[in-house]
Amino acid sequence: MTIRLILYALCLLAMPMAAQSVKDLQRQQRELQQQLEQTAQMLKETQKNETATENKLNLLNNDIKTRKKLIKNIQGEINALNSEMGTLRQKRSTLQQELEAAKADYARLVRETHYADMQQSPLLFLLSAEDFQQLIRRVQYMQQFAAYRKEQVKRIQALQAGIDEQNALLEDRKQDRSTALRSQKREQEKLSRDERKQKDMLNQLQRQEKDLLAKQKEQQKKVDALNKQIEDMIAKQVRSTSTLTKEQQLIAGGFEANQGRLPWPVEKGYISGYFGRHQHPVHAHVTINNKGIYLQTTSGANARAIYEGEVTSCAQINGAYAVIVQHGNYRTVYSPLKKIYVKQGDKVSAKQAIGEIVTNTAEDNKTELYFQIYQDRTLQNPGLWLAQ
Repeated sequence: MTIRLILYALCLLAMPMAAQSVKDLQRQQRELQQQLEQTAQMLKETQKNETATENKLNLLNNDIKTRKKLIKNIQGEINALNSEMGTLRQKRSTLQQELEAAKADYARLVRETHYADMQQSPLLFLLSAEDFQQLIRRVQYMQQFAAYRKEQVKRIQALQAGIDEQNALLEDRKQDRSTALRSQKREQEKLSRDERKQKDMLNQLQRQEKDLLAKQKEQQKKVDALNKQIEDMIAKQVRSTSTLTKEQQLIAGGFEANQGRLPWPVEKGYISGYFGRHQHPVHAHVTINNKGIYLQTTSGANARAIYEGEVTSCAQINGAYAVIVQHGNYRTVYSPLKKIYVKQGDKVSAKQAIGEIVTNTAEDNKTELYFQIYQDRTLQNPGLWLAQ
């Protein structure tokens, strides 16, 4: 019996771990829902222009990508709930067997006690002792027997309570699973709708290929000019600060130590353009080479420093501001900014707002930050430095 009770206790101890797993999945679902709401807000800002645009397609692609993650997460929750329900049923079955055995044992004790009482009363049983020692032994026996019967009653009650608890937990998990299944079905329907929109939009854009390619070429010229000016400013700064102070060395060390954990330069949004060479989302034969990453966010959003440092440049390029922040031998670049809250020489802290990002009315009201990281004069992939 002791072994069975230990196993039962271990089963109960294991319960919070499974519940925590489901809780984690539900927390992730809430985060993904927030991302979908942000994308929906950005799409809403583009509704003034009803024609298909690359920006709309990009937003829709991100919506589909996030929704697929959400559906996969919900399926993980359903699988976890199914597993937990199986464990609960198994525990309930084990407890039911224990209860039946305890009841049978108790019924046997009652029958045996009743038969003994029919043969001889407890008082007569004590008085018929041959000597005082036997009397003491019989008193002890009767006390132990009474205590054992009481323990059996407690055990039956505890087992019944355990079964009731398992039934309640099982019912809760059934309701959680029903909710998850409804949520999954709803998201699948939304995904199918988005994929139909994506296909229609892609077809529309491909029919406008000539105009879009000309527009893409013009945009690339502006980006190349921006990159050239930033590279020149970075090179000049690196030449003028060939030796780092102790403070700058400490900041650089801290910056390096936080690779992969640095906060995003926008409070909310998504990566709309990745670092390096990529195929154009509409024109399969066009290759894009990004020297930073693009982060799309909502209108009025601020760019923020990803680590403590010193503002070394606030330059106007192509009618907007570009801010460079030095972190030892590392530098981060934020552009295009409509207005800035810092000036050259200012010390900034992590997550400090440095300027409002431009909302481009000619580009579907797109609010997009171009973000770069340099180590001395060498470009880094920002995606490897920011927290995932």
